[in-house]
Amino acid sequence: MSGDLKNPRLICLKGLLFLAAGMIAAVVLLIESPTIRTAVLLAICVWSFARFYYFAFYVIERYVDPTYRFAGLWSAARYLVSRGRKNIY
Repeated sequence: MSGDLKNPRLICLKGLLFLAAGMIAAVVLLIESPTIRTAVLLAICVWSFARFYYFAFYVIERYVDPTYRFAGLWSAARYLVSRGRKNIY
């Protein structure tokens, strides 16, 4: 049953479910701790992870190693670790 999702409607639904899950989690966090500090830290967290995701898939493929194609975040992590080892030796 697992495989690549190809139906555009299901892909959009999946994206909307991720958006809903993130919004629900943010609302719950802000309800449990309704402070400006919590809101700012949450915003920084979301922004930082979004920028890392962009870095892992766009920046590395376009500017660091155009020949490498990542299959996911684990693939990107393995690439960065193995590249770091190559630079050490």
